[in-house]
Amino acid sequence: MSEGLGRHRLGSRGPQEPPVPRRVPGPVPPGPDGPSAIRLVWVYPDLLSTYGDRGNLLTLARRARLRGIGVEIAEVNSDQQVPVDGDIYLLGGGEDLPQVLAARRLRADGGLTAAADRGAVIFAVCAGYQIIGTEFGGPEGEPVPGLGLLDIRSGRGERRGVGEVTADVDPALGVERLTGFENHQGVTRRGPEVKPLATVLTGVGNGDGTEGAYYGRVVGTYLHGPALVRNPSLADLLLSWAAGPLPAIDSRQEDLVLKLRGERLASQSSPA
Repeated sequence: MSEGLGRHRLGSRGPQEPPVPRRVPGPVPPGPDGPSAIRLVWVYPDLLSTYGDRGNLLTLARRARLRGIGVEIAEVNSDQQVPVDGDIYLLGGGEDLPQVLAARRLRADGGLTAAADRGAVIFAVCAGYQIIGTEFGGPEGEPVPGLGLLDIRSGRGERRGVGEVTADVDPALGVERLTGFENHQGVTRRGPEVKPLATVLTGVGNGDGTEGAYYGRVVGTYLHGPALVRNPSLADLLLSWAAGPLPAIDSRQEDLVLKLRGERLASQSSPA
């Protein structure tokens, strides 16, 4: 990794018994001074990395560094064990068969579930979003068990959601309007304690007028773009859960981000 970011390649995984998925706890407040460095874990880029979702990793690393927070990066392929000591875990999108394979290997590995149990931040996109739920539809529509980190179930809808999305985020999160790109046929339903990440203004999202979901420090979304590049306030929310209160970034470092965001929002019919 360039720009002084540490990268750790992890050893191969040995055989393990599949864990019993457990509910992720609510947020655990970080210490008042935050950590001197955060550990970002990019999960299975060999299976789950479509539409440039790796940009979410790069965005978190950059926005942390601009605030003087050190960053360590672990890119963990599907033949490697997921570490349990990360601060933020990222999953991207993927095709049907790689998605099923990723879910099977993550269930057998147990590392991501253990990290969620101890309160790590998890941000999952599209196929990754469905994987962290309790169940999703396989290539023929058959139910495939997920990790159970979010009480959501996803199946195949009648129409495919393709195109730009705008959505207003749950006010409790303090995040600005979302903008992103979706390409999926998933329909996602939430359990009673799981909240929608946002309310759709344009686009499909979960298929019920909402987009994404969250519980505690686990967040899922259908948005590519990459999502955190387009939505820096969402990136900062995830960083704050891991590092505590964040200082402002020099406005001169935000020009291109704000320009991209303005262009995407202006292209939609809904007023910003």
